[in-house]
Amino acid sequence: MIDSTPPVGLFRQGWRWSGRLVGGLVSLMLTLLGLLAFTFALSHLAPLDPTLQIAGDHASEATYAQVRKDLGLDKPMPVQFWHYLQHLAHGDMGMSSITGQPVASDLMHTFPATIELATCAIILGAALGITLALLSVYKPGSWIDNVVRLVSLLGYSVPIFWLSLLGLLLFYAVLHWAGGPGRLDDAYLYTLEPRTGFVLIDTWLSGDREMFYNAIKHMWLPVTVLALLSMAGITRLLRASMLGEMNKEYVILARSKGAGRARVLLCHVFPNVLGTLITVLSLSYASLLEGAVLTETVFAWPGVGRYLTTALFASDTPAILGSTLLIGTCFVLLNALADALTYLLDPRTR
Repeated sequence: MIDSTPPVGLFRQGWRWSGRLVGGLVSLMLTLLGLLAFTFALSHLAPLDPTLQIAGDHASEATYAQVRKDLGLDKPMPVQFWHYLQHLAHGDMGMSSITGQPVASDLMHTFPATIELATCAIILGAALGITLALLSVYKPGSWIDNVVRLVSLLGYSVPIFWLSLLGLLLFYAVLHWAGGPGRLDDAYLYTLEPRTGFVLIDTWLSGDREMFYNAIKHMWLPVTVLALLSMAGITRLLRASMLGEMNKEYVILARSKGAGRARVLLCHVFPNVLGTLITVLSLSYASLLEGAVLTETVFAWPGVGRYLTTALFASDTPAILGSTLLIGTCFVLLNALADALTYLLDPRTR
């Protein structure tokens, strides 16, 4: 008779995985709740008076008090936070005083532009960063290694807004290789049908190849600037991780068996630093979503960064709160995703 009872080890493994999943979800929810509370408190500690912004400087005291009551600012902060959570659960982030539209609607229109810019930049930055790190570790101490270290150091040191302005001056104003600020020329901007919010996809679906090439012409410069920023971090951390692995016993054993340096590097060392690579890529991608604020402002890119900058200058509290919350949530979720992938791919973390 065949025993169909599952082995005890399978139950233990399933229990561990389910416990890990539940613990991760609880930790994620608590982190998001803490982010909400911190962002909400920070918005109330800021020297911005939404009542004065709505009522105006010359409103009477009665009008001022009525506006405060309508906004719920006359209640204690814990009560205001609870009401904010209730509205947020229904997708209500408030109304923007700049656009006169719901903040959630504004973010839905601006966030795809930021995602598109950051995604293209992380793909290019990861390709360059991994390649440079492999070349550097292949011959440490050589002129290639020194050049890679210099390039990564410059990527860390040069301010991104200065690099963006310099790129506009050289490639747009002088050489005319870039399309300049914005996502499209004015001739195409008002004729494009926004289907997905991603300009490359929308211009490709439109069937107008000139419009598609115009979108690429506008995009390549800000993507390159952000890619250089992410490339520097990826190269430095990946290089340090692989150099740390090169002196371990399994590498010495592989070399003693006759494996070449390239084979050892690609087949033995690189798979063992995948956990580090995943973490670096997730942090770089989150930094691009956050650090695109200055780049979007310089290149007039209609994303969340530019929307947040405009809201800061206009003291638009709901827009500031919503944008900060969105970027912070992306940061938390990307970190959680990196932890999960590292746990699945690297047995040493288990």
